[in-house]
Amino acid sequence: MKTYYVTYIVRAAVLLIVQALVLNNIHLLGFATPLLYVYAVTATRRDFPRWAMLVIAFLLGLGIDIFSNTPGVTACSLTLTAFLQPMVLSLFLPHDSPDDFKASMATLGSNKYILYTALLTVVHCMVFFSLEAFSFFNWLLWLESVCGSSILTIIIIIVIDNMLRNEKL
Repeated sequence: MKTYYVTYIVRAAVLLIVQALVLNNIHLLGFATPLLYVYAVTATRRDFPRWAMLVIAFLLGLGIDIFSNTPGVTACSLTLTAFLQPMVLSLFLPHDSPDDFKASMATLGSNKYILYTALLTVVHCMVFFSLEAFSFFNWLLWLESVCGSSILTIIIIIVIDNMLRNEKL
């Protein structure tokens, strides 16, 4: 059980590094940026302590804020996403699911997993870009950023989930 926590923290650190060094420099069509660190929240097991997930999400968001020069925006939006994750996951869980259930395409099925990931990612992107812009003066750019970043992030999360499919953690 403790190896899962260490693995989770290492994955979060790797996502932080990849986001800060590579993905923050990608702006597809000028407005879509992949926010891969959301995968750290969507890939937590059901029995992961909620307080620990909130702390890790906040620290991961704070680390990304430091590298991205977005003070508190990522920390706030990722912490909110981590807070909502257990409630959103419970919408898609089978009734007889074990406590150590981990959402993935193999365990939930393709449609449910994509919808689960899409809900959390869209909520995260809406909060993130709302806080970043802090106004709806240019609402079209906000909408393009939310939709583009959400779609790009969901595609990357699905690809990563398929690559890690054989992993038992």
